[in-house]
Amino acid sequence: MNQTQDLSKEKSPRSGKRLLWFLVIPALLAGSAFYGMETRQKQVQQLQKTTQALDVQPVRVIHPERGKSSPDLSLPGMMQAFSQSPVYARVDGYVRTWYVDIGAHVTKGQLLAEIDAPEVDQQLNQARAMLDQAQTSLTLAKVTAPRYQELIKTNSVSQQEVDQNNQNLAAQEANVQAAAAAVGRLEQMQTYEKIVAPFDGVITERKTDSGDLVNAGNAGVGRELFRISQNNVVRVFVTVPEEFSSQIKPGTKASMDVISLPNRKFAASVTRTADSIDITSRTLTVELDVPNPSGELLPGAYANVHFQLPLNVVSLVLPSSTILFQTDGPQVGNVNSQSQIELRKVTLGHDFGDTIEVLAGVQPADAVVANPPDSLTNGMRVVVESAAPAQNATQKGS
Repeated sequence: MNQTQDLSKEKSPRSGKRLLWFLVIPALLAGSAFYGMETRQKQVQQLQKTTQALDVQPVRVIHPERGKSSPDLSLPGMMQAFSQSPVYARVDGYVRTWYVDIGAHVTKGQLLAEIDAPEVDQQLNQARAMLDQAQTSLTLAKVTAPRYQELIKTNSVSQQEVDQNNQNLAAQEANVQAAAAAVGRLEQMQTYEKIVAPFDGVITERKTDSGDLVNAGNAGVGRELFRISQNNVVRVFVTVPEEFSSQIKPGTKASMDVISLPNRKFAASVTRTADSIDITSRTLTVELDVPNPSGELLPGAYANVHFQLPLNVVSLVLPSSTILFQTDGPQVGNVNSQSQIELRKVTLGHDFGDTIEVLAGVQPADAVVANPPDSLTNGMRVVVESAAPAQNATQKGS
């Protein structure tokens, strides 16, 4: 009995310790798991904050300022030939020879090249033979029909035979007309074996050589033989910002200079306008015709066109460092109300060195990125560090 009581006393503390461990260990595990989850959540939040901070590009912005009004509106223009045309072959064949090369001054109707077209020549011979055949049949019909008209008077032939010969005469006359038209068409095609200049001008491109296979028509690759330009007058196209469109009309006087001819001024005037504002660029297309009797103005070159007019709109001025020169043209990065970048196309005017005149594309209230990196893209999120006025832009723009 005493032994049993002693064993019970020994087992009781051991059972209490085991129960305590069963309670403590799960609690420790649960606490450790909770602590680990909380730590991971803090790390994720910190990582998100770091990522957001890296995504946001810090920038400084500048507000455009008004420059000084000037009666001289200078805009870039592009020169084009007054008339320009590709010259194609109108018959199938091979180039026999060519007579002019690039830079040659030609007159209207001058022979440029000749084409060997044996198929056209043979078709013309066949058509002429068929015309002779039709004329022979017509000659016989003209003899036969009157004879039957005489025989019907003596009742030697029937009325049906007379009618048949009359119809045969009419058919043979139609056959002769058809054969003559076929001969005329092929004779016209044969004249196309000689390639001639459509107007007075200069050969700017030669895209053929002796022995080249050419095809009739103006579609496909390699069928253009020459390109000719009429350069005695050049067309100069200028895109005028919408703000100045109401002041430029046909007859407005202007002057023009080109880089290749320094210290030279060419008088010009507005010949016509598009009478419509382009919805994408918000500009008016203006054309000026400039006499070029000596041919020193070359089509395709850029020109600076100066319009002398009282400007009702004063242009804006920005530091040159704000301009991004992209493939689509000059642009600036504007920060919108959502702190996102909007790339805007701008039309530039006078370049004053540190500053540049902006004729279209920005407003005085716009926040323009001061020194935009090349990686600036539409929709990029930014944070504005500070806003500063264009540094003495107005003074430098005057």
